[in-house]
Amino acid sequence: MTDPDIAVLRGNVHGMPIEQYAAELRERLPGKEVALARTPGDERDLLARAPIATGLRLPASALDDAPNLRLFACAFAGTGHLPMEDLAAHDVAVTNAAGVHGPNIGEHVLGAILSFVRGFHLAWRRKERREWRSFQAHELEGSTVSVFGLGALGEAIVERLEPFGVETLGVRYTPEKGGPTDEVHGLEDDEAVYDVLARSDYVVVAAPLTDATRGLIDEEAFRTMKPSAVLVNVGRGPIVETDALLAALRGNAIRGAALDVTDPEPLPEDHPLWGFDNVLITPHNAGHTPRYWERRADILAENVRRIDETGSYENLRNQVQ
Repeated sequence: MTDPDIAVLRGNVHGMPIEQYAAELRERLPGKEVALARTPGDERDLLARAPIATGLRLPASALDDAPNLRLFACAFAGTGHLPMEDLAAHDVAVTNAAGVHGPNIGEHVLGAILSFVRGFHLAWRRKERREWRSFQAHELEGSTVSVFGLGALGEAIVERLEPFGVETLGVRYTPEKGGPTDEVHGLEDDEAVYDVLARSDYVVVAAPLTDATRGLIDEEAFRTMKPSAVLVNVGRGPIVETDALLAALRGNAIRGAALDVTDPEPLPEDHPLWGFDNVLITPHNAGHTPRYWERRADILAENVRRIDETGSYENLRNQVQ
């Protein structure tokens, strides 16, 4: 029995079987042995022999029996669920799936904004009632759109906004990195953040959840925003304080919100957010794309080629540890 070059662990994403991921890897790496685990026993066996493993999760308990493991390629963009200290102690490099969701989440944000711009959310409800009644709409051109978080997701969002003739304001933790927006401001500069909120017609949250972003959009933030502003959250639910959002919606302090993430999540059936006509809720669905495994395989295949060329598990694409 030959040892596998890559072990694909169990787990599906958005209803797409991980067998597709293994197939995409085999297509890109025809000279490599890509083994797919179908049972817990398969995983233990493959982890004991493979230098590279990829999948959604890797428990710390599995590392003691994985002496040859050098890289875990996480199939999620976030790695907060992984035992990072244990992986470091076992000298296992870690990469993530950052950028995989850029195109589809960018399109989701654009669709949410355009829905509020042209009143599609109103049109759908009136269509259901067979009600032929006009409503006021807006234009996106000339608007100001702020994007909180200028990583791969933020960049994809800004790229898709470019043809619409909008002013873009970016907010990120490291403003010295710059970004694709017309202006870039620091997340820890409170006055700059409030200035961005006060100027924005559309506020897009595309940042990860950190100590700096938790509760960022709070009562003070809503008090600063225009009453005509729309909030779009595709980052993480706790970045927006739910009670403050509810108060803003009840008081007409903002025009509406498009929420792909909520706090709590899943949103309970009896939660008051469901009752607002000016709130679009999607069940953490912005990340869905039929090309997920294809893009994820591109990242790992590139890193495998880099490892073959250099013999090193450092300086890999999307390396987080």
